[in-house]
Amino acid sequence: MKKLLEGLDVVDDPDVLEGLSHDDAEWAPYGRAAGAVRPRTTEEVRRVVAACAGRNIPIVPRGAGTGLSGGANAVDGAMILDLSKMNRIVEIDTENLTATVQPGVVNNDLKAAVAEHGLWYPPDPASAPWSTIGGNVSTNAGGLCCLKYGVTRDYVLGLEAVVGGPAGEYGTVVRLGRRTTKGVSGYDLAGLFTGSEGTFGVITEITLRLRPARREAPRTVVGAFGSVVAAGEAVAAITRAGLLPAALELLDRTCLQAVEDWKHLGLEADAAALLLAQPDLPGAAGDEEATRVAEVFRAAGALWAEQSTDEIEAEALFAARRLAYPALERLGPVLTEDVCVPRSRVPDMLAAIERIAARHGTTIATIAHAGDGNLHPMILAPAGDEQARHAAQAAFEDMLTAAIAMDGTVTGEHGVGLLKRTGMQRELSPGVLAMQVAVKQTLDPLNLFNPGKVIG
Repeated sequence: MKKLLEGLDVVDDPDVLEGLSHDDAEWAPYGRAAGAVRPRTTEEVRRVVAACAGRNIPIVPRGAGTGLSGGANAVDGAMILDLSKMNRIVEIDTENLTATVQPGVVNNDLKAAVAEHGLWYPPDPASAPWSTIGGNVSTNAGGLCCLKYGVTRDYVLGLEAVVGGPAGEYGTVVRLGRRTTKGVSGYDLAGLFTGSEGTFGVITEITLRLRPARREAPRTVVGAFGSVVAAGEAVAAITRAGLLPAALELLDRTCLQAVEDWKHLGLEADAAALLLAQPDLPGAAGDEEATRVAEVFRAAGALWAEQSTDEIEAEALFAARRLAYPALERLGPVLTEDVCVPRSRVPDMLAAIERIAARHGTTIATIAHAGDGNLHPMILAPAGDEQARHAAQAAFEDMLTAAIAMDGTVTGEHGVGLLKRTGMQRELSPGVLAMQVAVKQTLDPLNLFNPGKVIG
């Protein structure tokens, strides 16, 4: 094996391997990897895949390791493919509004690069300053703007990937999808790979759809509520009113206070929950949209609702939304949920979270892409407290059950990974689960690509 990997950037330092062997998911198990490789080209990835297939060595791809479901966690004896060095923006095509990138490109770096050409890449997970496009594609990441502008899959036109097949074909390089705006030639295999969490092959290049940059900064409307359930009722009211802001985010008092204690942004956590809306229609239409959002907040029972005229204040509020998870993580282990329910059921799900927290005696801080029903309750547990850990894990499973009962899903954007496998089995019918297993067995008959994830 050492000879087959000669000339590649091989990692065998035990401490470095330990860091590369798991993502940010709390309490998700991981194994002892045999080694890691940091490829820079598709050909180097192909060499690693072929070499591992010849020796039946599992392959675990990873990007920045910011995942929250254990999707990048190693299994014993695995070879980790750290794709962070494949970080080249191959092309920005201003005529066709596309960008072609390697998987290790950081989301915010791509945004900055295309902005220089008057273009915009909308998917913006809270981890955008650190997470990579390859990881975003592998989990079909969403983000703050997905309410209006869609998730990662909506922007993936084509992929290059190193795949498997019959044993002798592992290491085959294929191009999936297209560069055209439309195309229905055959099955949508690029769409199938998007969200597959590295279980079908290793993505080595992505062609993405871009949009023209927005002509002016979005307005920010803030509403304060006496309870998170009341804030959820306001979300449902926004939908009924036919309003579609670019973002509609929820933060509860625990999240706001954690961010303020850490970053001192000047936030006032004087309400049980805040809703942050970003209407982005241009000109007078945007002013009217912002006014209507504030009116709906007030009519739904907001303690107060105002349009922010201070760009620094507005940015601080959305910075708080992005910083909520790391701010809470400073306080101890955080088990992060990712359930998604129909928008009309957001108030019901928020009420269920409060009941679950009380039943298990746990502290649950909630942030949410509330506008599209994607909630991220974060369960806090003191370090080293086994009883609190078990309570947190029980609360986690109860929230999955509650979301399924409300016609929701166990994961909106973080992926199944390891933490949501049993939840997915409860959500999907036996027939659908059998189809998923059949697809995996067809594309990866040796079960080498990220084994143990998604379908187990």
